[in-house]
Amino acid sequence: MRHKVAGRKLGRDSAHRKALRRNMVADLIAHERLITTDAKARMLRPVAERVITIAKRGLARGDASAVHARRLVATRMAAKRVVENEDGERIEVDTIKKLFDEIAPRYETRPGGYTRIIKIGPRPGDAAKRAMIMLVEAEEA
Repeated sequence: MRHKVAGRKLGRDSAHRKALRRNMVADLIAHERLITTDAKARMLRPVAERVITIAKRGLARGDASAVHARRLVATRMAAKRVVENEDGERIEVDTIKKLFDEIAPRYETRPGGYTRIIKIGPRPGDAAKRAMIMLVEAEEA
């Protein structure tokens, strides 16, 4: 029985799970939505919420607290991501800068619940349950 056992193993060893979490949080921040398996989306949700909450705390305080918040976030997610814009160009996005400059101010007055998981159909190859995890809009408080 798994009573009071937190986290999901996802069929990976601990280093692989940590890398998966870091990369998925960075992708969620860079793209603001991801399509993945249901299990991975449910694993990602609390991590993404914590990262956004830490970023909000970094906005509200002075210089030392803001630096500390950026360092805490940097330990929990990858710093850079390559994203395609509307023209098809590939640009490099600094995910930590985007989190602090765009996403955290958007949720400054929201007490939590920054992400939404929407279940979509099974994956064609192996019929795995898929879900879309996305950042909610700021005015839906």
